[in-house]
Amino acid sequence: MRQGPLTGLKIVEFAGIGPGPFCGMLLSDLGADVVRIDRKGGGRGGAPSDITSRGRRSVALDLKSPEAVEACLKLIEKADVLFEGFRPGVMERLGLGPEVALKRNPKLVYGRMTGWGQTGPYAQAAGHDMNYIAITGALHAIGTKDKPVPPLNLVGDFGGGALYLAFGLLAGVIQARETGKGQVVDCAMSDGAASLMAMFYGFKAAGMWSDERRANMLDGGAHFYDTYQCSDGKWVSIGSIEPQFYALLLEKTGITDPDFQRQMDRSAWPQLREKLEAVIATKTQAEWCDLMEATDVCFAPVLDLNDAPKHAHNVARQTFVEVAGVTQPAPAPRFSATPGAIQGPPPAIGAHTREALADWGFSAAEIDALAS
Repeated sequence: MRQGPLTGLKIVEFAGIGPGPFCGMLLSDLGADVVRIDRKGGGRGGAPSDITSRGRRSVALDLKSPEAVEACLKLIEKADVLFEGFRPGVMERLGLGPEVALKRNPKLVYGRMTGWGQTGPYAQAAGHDMNYIAITGALHAIGTKDKPVPPLNLVGDFGGGALYLAFGLLAGVIQARETGKGQVVDCAMSDGAASLMAMFYGFKAAGMWSDERRANMLDGGAHFYDTYQCSDGKWVSIGSIEPQFYALLLEKTGITDPDFQRQMDRSAWPQLREKLEAVIATKTQAEWCDLMEATDVCFAPVLDLNDAPKHAHNVARQTFVEVAGVTQPAPAPRFSATPGAIQGPPPAIGAHTREALADWGFSAAEIDALAS
């Protein structure tokens, strides 16, 4: 029995990589019935470590077959949402493009997840997360003084992509339920990453942001907003921006050097960082945690993927859970009345072909023909 605020929402997901599966995971975690169309004969799937595939049912179809395409259209007729992550034009060539789908189901919200979007000079070009955020200003702003550094896949694939796709799909569903009319959601990771940069473009317009990396308050340029290595080689994060938090930082570190009163003097930041580095290096991460954790210093230890699930705060909130021996993030965000849940393990490809098709109204004869 599925649970969560999206229970009752029916979604068809065309299997892809990166932000598409992550979006499907988010929607499934909140209770949506997500049926994923996998390529028949495309592999086994079902590994417990394939976390972003959790909670869906897999239907394996050969999309080169007219019968399989018709089966997809029958699923689409009953769906609230469809989303895909192919290059522009692929779904049209399969006979499953928006025009065909919306004719079969006028209320359908049709999500399209790409790096560059459905239009524009780059639309047909291959790319990856780093490329999509490169043209937005985001990649240029992140890194060392010497070079930009890719911030994992968080800004493009998952932040600018999957989260904006989920947001767009649910907004489309609200509109469709009010008007009876569906629409296409063109979700480009480059658009989403640009949107995430809104505050920084505002800082730039206000003269508060330099294009030089590690020269700004929030990019590691300020001594009071950075990471520092401890005596045991581990790291801590310090974000003491506000004056009262900065004063507490000085108190907790025992710093009395009058130079530290020049908190917002950018010319002093490099020198003050060196001094603060020397102070933090005198104690272990655990010792600094004893002094500053859960205070208003704006402090937290920098934890690796082994230690993060064991941290007291994460344990108290059950931020991580274990499924089939694999530690993974729990569903987020939290709901007071209709909490989400991991709806099941990652599916083997085609594991639910018969079950899901039957639930969505296919006859036994139709299922036999598709499953053979």
